[in-house]
Amino acid sequence: MSTETAVDVVMPQMGVSVSEGTITKWLKSEGDQVEADEPLLEISTDKVDTEVPSPATGTLTQIVVQEGETVEVGAKLAQIGGTGSAEPAEAAPAEEAPASATAQAAAESAAASGAEGETPAPEPVAEAPSAAPAPAGDGAADGKSFVSPVVARIASEHGVDPAQVQGTGRGGRVTKKDILGFIEQGAPAAAPEAPPTPPEREPAPTPPAPPPPAPAAEPAVPQPVGAAEGEQFEPMNAMRRGIAEHMRRSLDTAAHVTSAIEVDMSKVVAIRKKLKPEYQKAYGINVTYLAFVARATVETLRDYPWINGEIRGEQIVTRNYVNLGFAVELADGKGLIVPVLKHAEGLNLLGIARGVVDIAQRARDKKLSPDDVQGGTFTITNPGGYGTFHGTPVISQPQAAILGTYAVVKRPWVIEDDRGEDVIAIRPIMNLTLTYDHRLVDGALAGRFLRDLREKLQTWDESAY
Repeated sequence: MSTETAVDVVMPQMGVSVSEGTITKWLKSEGDQVEADEPLLEISTDKVDTEVPSPATGTLTQIVVQEGETVEVGAKLAQIGGTGSAEPAEAAPAEEAPASATAQAAAESAAASGAEGETPAPEPVAEAPSAAPAPAGDGAADGKSFVSPVVARIASEHGVDPAQVQGTGRGGRVTKKDILGFIEQGAPAAAPEAPPTPPEREPAPTPPAPPPPAPAAEPAVPQPVGAAEGEQFEPMNAMRRGIAEHMRRSLDTAAHVTSAIEVDMSKVVAIRKKLKPEYQKAYGINVTYLAFVARATVETLRDYPWINGEIRGEQIVTRNYVNLGFAVELADGKGLIVPVLKHAEGLNLLGIARGVVDIAQRARDKKLSPDDVQGGTFTITNPGGYGTFHGTPVISQPQAAILGTYAVVKRPWVIEDDRGEDVIAIRPIMNLTLTYDHRLVDGALAGRFLRDLREKLQTWDESAY
């Protein structure tokens, strides 16, 4: 059944640190019939390249954002159903439109553009010619009469007429890439028209040509206030801005406390040594210490639902499932994303090992879907892969806790020998940290969780996992 009412297609949220996306390809055109969940367009962000499905069944009546343009999360991309707004209303003769009405129409147009996620700079209202009214039609035949709010804003800021730009978008429309390229190449300035020579008057003698001006010096690059010698500056990209906002919001929201515990990983090291060649040969999987910790964590969370829960308003939310998030490094350490392994409670050691490898690789290859980065209930971060032995991670909101895993290091360790006496032995030791929201989780509860997690790792039962 087709959609009769208008349904907006918006830029989806592709992760907590993603604030904008770029339209790479429209898979449908205006006027096409689309089905719910049918691929509608392709988008690209700093982290994810994916298809966006149609939110409804109906006719694609309007495409608002063109290929190559970048807009913020939540911005309207298109409309399904309704009447659309591809055809502008017929222009009224200039003499019938008073100045106040023209100004009001311009203000309403700017407000409508702002509602779509961008607020273009106000443009001067051009006086309509009185010789002939503008022809009616869809206004998109030459690709010049419609530009998106983003393109309009850039053109206004740089004093460029979009009609001068050669558009490469669908139907010849000018995209963000077109307008920026035109500006970078140097927009040709229109030469002022010379005034007509008065009749029956001798033209003034031509003055001698002035000497050619000296070549202009390269403009100095403005330095930020407070810049010192040797300092370099680079703007924050969208990913970094998103991470900064999310981490700051988490610290402003949750009462962060971190507890730590030491784990003797001797049993895990021995079992991993046995399973590693088997998993590598049979499944192509390199089973890591992280997979062992994740499997034991899922089992421990069964007994600690608050640590797997969240605060929602004045309610405590608990679950009978675990959606396990893993922090994955991107861009050589200059970004990260947290893909989610859904329903990890139903996976054994091999299943978790496979899942971790899969989502980490797809994250680095930008192959994650929107669903892959949503719905996490508990997160594990693994800086120990670089040799660190301790840390205090920041909770991923709205979760209640995050587990940090650190390097397995051989250290002298006090154990009890066969005679019941204390002796010093060399053992592979891993530090684990649990950062938790003290509004929900108290120190005693966190301590018991870490104690039980350690017990599972130190007494690993191969048949149970």
